[in-house]
Amino acid sequence: HVQLVESGGGSVQAGGSLTLSCSVSGNGDGSGYWCSAWFRQAPGKERDWVATDNGVGTTYYGDSVKGRFAISRDARKNIMYLQMSGLKPEDTAIYYCAALCRGQWDSPDCTYWGQGTQVTVS
Repeated sequence: HVQLVESGGGSVQAGGSLTLSCSVSGNGDGSGYWCSAWFRQAPGKERDWVATDNGVGTTYYGDSVKGRFAISRDARKNIMYLQMSGLKPEDTAIYYCAALCRGQWDSPDCTYWGQGTQVTVS
């Protein structure tokens, strides 16, 4: 039974930084190299894709976060990260990590999802 647990959300002032973590457990060998992604959902809006790590060294970012956010992982520890800097009020959303993703890198179809963590930028 695979579980993804996010942490690191919170409130921050505009221009500040946060790092989200996503711990993956209950998975099999090699899962540290799964394609993974981060999504976010702002109040009253649909869930949007943020970034993808394809598991073999290539990352992709949405235009709104490119240059400010960085997706990474510690494959041995099975932890995913989303480093966010230069935060803006429009980055306020619930952020979700997802793993075992397939398909288009900018709209991946992911099998496993975390419960979400709130990020508020004021």
